[in-house]
Amino acid sequence: MKQAFATPILARLARRAGVKVNIEPQFGYAGQVVLPDGRKKYFRGTNFDLNGLGASEIAKDKDYANFFLASMGYPVIKGRAFFSPDWARIIRNRRTIGAAHAYAKQLGFPVIVKPNSLSQGSGVAKVHNRAEFFQAVRAICKKDRVFLVQRVVSGRDYRVVVLDGKVMSAYERLPLQVVGDGKATIAKLLSRKQKQFRREGRDTVIKQMDFRISNHLRRQGLSRRSVPARGEVVTLLDNRNLSSGGDAVDVTGQIHPSFRRLCVRMTRDMGLRYSGVDLMVEGKLSEPINRFFVIEVNAAPGIDNYAHGGKKQRRIVDQMYLKVLRALAK
Repeated sequence: MKQAFATPILARLARRAGVKVNIEPQFGYAGQVVLPDGRKKYFRGTNFDLNGLGASEIAKDKDYANFFLASMGYPVIKGRAFFSPDWARIIRNRRTIGAAHAYAKQLGFPVIVKPNSLSQGSGVAKVHNRAEFFQAVRAICKKDRVFLVQRVVSGRDYRVVVLDGKVMSAYERLPLQVVGDGKATIAKLLSRKQKQFRREGRDTVIKQMDFRISNHLRRQGLSRRSVPARGEVVTLLDNRNLSSGGDAVDVTGQIHPSFRRLCVRMTRDMGLRYSGVDLMVEGKLSEPINRFFVIEVNAAPGIDNYAHGGKKQRRIVDQMYLKVLRALAK
């Protein structure tokens, strides 16, 4: 079975960090870090013994996190939480799918619907009408009992990773897209992209028949059988998560000091030492802060797909995990 992305990196860097790393052998997903003084710390995937339990749990719950971020004056995206039919009955709450649709109409289509506690862009959809809304929400409710309905905001989508008051990496996230060659269909171009991911060692799986791709293509007057012209860029999803097949453009060396301070402060205010701050920015991260929204704050940021962006990104990830191992001793 393939190990979690971080596991072999942590094992390889253990000696440089002055620690010993013991990996659970059956699945290779969890490990124990033995510090020089004999203390033991643990990790599971990208969840490390760095952040407190309460702060981590709040960060995992997008609705709770938005509440506390807003209470501290950070600009969050307007939205509300609603419940799956089964959970609404259990807790006897009227925030049902029907109430969610009424709220979506109040906000005005299109809106974003997303699971409250899932990660990596799972289930996130931009919906433009009633049919798409119920299709997306029903899919979400099979995986999560709470979902969010949010207003659409525009701008550039960035992930900034912070550890102990310092920015470790920053990158712009781009949506899943293909580039036409004038011959291949979109379905064929998607298959080529999946093969490219495998060659790069990237474990992202593109779900060819994802209804979100179908809806996005239809709105562009396209289908999987369409043949884009040479050089034509076709976007296939609205969300820009790397785990959904998106790409990353590294901007670590370009982040403006004002954004650097913002992300460090936000991480601290959320009670975290280690975080991935996701921002929607009108403008660029290299410019002084203007208008922006906080998408979410992650207590266990996944950076595996970012690492496959090139040698520079792999070096940044190595340095980041080396610092994570050393930070566990503090």
